[in-house]
Amino acid sequence: PALFQMSGSQPQMGRGVPCLRCRGLCTGFEPHSWRKICKSCKCSQEEHSLSSELEDDRKIGRLLSDSKYSTLTARIKGGDGVRIYKRNRMIVTNPNISGKDPTFDTITYEWAPPGLAQKLAMQYMELIPKELQPVAGTDGALHRRRRLTRQLPLYDQDPAQCRGLAEGEHKLMEEFVKKYKAEALGVGEVALPGQGGGGKEEEKPQDKSIDPGRAPESANGALESAPAAGHYCCETCKQPVPGDCPVVYADRAGYSRQWHPACFVCCRCAEPLVDLIYFWKSGAAWCGRHYCESLRPRCAGCDEIIFSEDYQQVEGLAWHKKHFACLECETLLTGKPFALANASLLCTTCSQSR
Repeated sequence: PALFQMSGSQPQMGRGVPCLRCRGLCTGFEPHSWRKICKSCKCSQEEHSLSSELEDDRKIGRLLSDSKYSTLTARIKGGDGVRIYKRNRMIVTNPNISGKDPTFDTITYEWAPPGLAQKLAMQYMELIPKELQPVAGTDGALHRRRRLTRQLPLYDQDPAQCRGLAEGEHKLMEEFVKKYKAEALGVGEVALPGQGGGGKEEEKPQDKSIDPGRAPESANGALESAPAAGHYCCETCKQPVPGDCPVVYADRAGYSRQWHPACFVCCRCAEPLVDLIYFWKSGAAWCGRHYCESLRPRCAGCDEIIFSEDYQQVEGLAWHKKHFACLECETLLTGKPFALANASLLCTTCSQSR
């Protein structure tokens, strides 16, 4: 199996990381003791872009290990069995002939669907909105990293990262994670219509033969619409899928269903599913965050899943009892008057001073 060498230097997780939302007004991330926010500006950790690529790959590696998708991970050399995500990057080199001497423009995609010929992978990318294409150094790459933080929080899979668990609840969470890995976790695959599952493996990059799902070419090489193209429809938008355009398959949904690349989104938040990682429930694909919330309440204070049956509820929101506190002064508010604004609790004193 492939081995990955860990980097010796680890990213700094303290002050000095600017907040994206505050545009320079925040002097740097100051971690709260239990909330997943900055004490200075009250924005979330994801707004400060704290995680490194290595941390992201370790997180997804942990998620996919001990599941049927463990082939997308590799052991870290000297990592005591720890597995890391074999993220598929794609580098595209195009000649630039505008100048006197030809040069080459190189574009790096920080993630691309694995196991595809580059032509099909590029077709997939072109079907994603440009602002979401994960090209290194662009907003699209940043959007991917932020979706990864939001949709797949580490504390939804690792009890050691949770501060809201009471004694005896670690085992409950371990069983929760084991169950969703076995029953719901999935990774979408990309193929041409009708070639999901084993079918797409027969496709060869240099194969010039016409396959049944592909539209026939006219004499000048342009693609003509195939009569059978309407046979395939996207699960989300219900529109026909052209036979020559890649689609996304989810094995837990069965290979009779397919999605346009831009339509493979969480059924709850409609966000594109980061790196095609989905959770299947009730005939639909969910992101990890909303799948977990569909089974257990999430604390509006610490953002972790609540495993206790004794928690505080107000207006459809939930809190660990020890986290039912004022956002500003941290006073516990159980049995006391409070104000609720944008899912944040404030005591009457702090509410009036705003």
